[in-house]
Amino acid sequence: MRHVVAIFASLFFVGASANAAESAGMPKYDAAKGKTVFTAQCAACHGADGNSASPMYPKLAGQHPEYLYKQLANFKVEPGKQKPQRENAIMNGMAAALTDEDMHNIAAYLSSVEMKPDSAKNKDTIELGQSIYRGGIAEKKVPACASCHGPTGAGIPSQYPRIGGQFAQYTDSQLVAFSQGTRHNNEAMSMIASRLSDKEMKAVADYVAGLR
Repeated sequence: MRHVVAIFASLFFVGASANAAESAGMPKYDAAKGKTVFTAQCAACHGADGNSASPMYPKLAGQHPEYLYKQLANFKVEPGKQKPQRENAIMNGMAAALTDEDMHNIAAYLSSVEMKPDSAKNKDTIELGQSIYRGGIAEKKVPACASCHGPTGAGIPSQYPRIGGQFAQYTDSQLVAFSQGTRHNNEAMSMIASRLSDKEMKAVADYVAGLR
C-alpha cells in the first residue's frame, strides 16, 4: 500500500450526485472544461484518459472527485504557509498554476472516465497481501485495509480513495512515503504504514493491483 494513496480530491459529484448537489444550491462543476485543462497540463504523465501508462504515475481515472480535489489542493501552498501539505517537485509546480475551479473541473472529468486496472503479479506474496488487506495485522495494530477502502478497493467517496487496480509500484511508493514521513497529508496512513515492513507493503500493493 506504499504509494497507494497516491493520488487527489474534489467536492464535486457527477451524474446523480452532481444533480443532487446542484439542487441543494451547491455549484456544479464542468467535466468538459476539466478534460481540456487535464489534456493540456496533465495527460503527458497521467494519460489522455487518466490511465497512466507508467507505474511511476498513478491511474487517476475513476477516482472519487473529492479525493482528487483534496490531493490537488494539498499540492498547493496554502496562504500563510511556507510548504504544501504534500510535496512533489512536479505536482507542486503543476498545481500552483491551477485555479480552484480548475481543480474541481479536473476532478469531475477524471471521476467520469473508466479506470483500466492493473493486475497482481507476485504469486509468492498474494496470500500475505490478502491477509493484511482483509484482516490487518493484529500484533502490529494494523487495521484491515478493507475497513476503509472496501472489499474491492473501491473506497468510500469523500473519505477514502479508490485503490483497487492501481499500479503496485505506485501504491508501494506511497506507502513507503507515508512510512518515512516524506508524505504527510494523512495522519492515519502515516501511522499505519510506519508499522509495515517493506515486504508487507509490497505484498499489499501487489494484492491491491488485482482488486476489482
